[in-house]
Amino acid sequence: MKRLTIDIVPGDYTVCRLPAGTEPPRIEGAGLVSVTSTPTGVSVVCPSDVAPETEHAHPGWRLLTVRGPLEFDLTGVMAALAGELAAAGVSLFAVSAYDTDHVLVKATDLQRAVQALREAGHETG
Repeated sequence: MKRLTIDIVPGDYTVCRLPAGTEPPRIEGAGLVSVTSTPTGVSVVCPSDVAPETEHAHPGWRLLTVRGPLEFDLTGVMAALAGELAAAGVSLFAVSAYDTDHVLVKATDLQRAVQALREAGHETG
């Protein structure tokens, strides 16, 4: 895997789930926002200060973004990041966008995640 540059995005993020069939919320201008609707529910990832209120909200995540754009034929980016973080005992929540990949880690694991990525040869900033 080639060396990646990974930005540590400031701020706290929340991962939450809304009931199936819920109209996906419109959250604009707040940084990374990902809304995914499936037959079992609506998943939302967004900055904590604009997160929808729900009993299934999990705040306390930090966002790591691979500096892009990444080419569509580039393979193994998420596999490399996931493997490096797993080896360090850091769980993740992955989100991909058109031109790059994002990984959320619990805020309590941020330093361990950054250290693991640096030891694997990636640049973080």
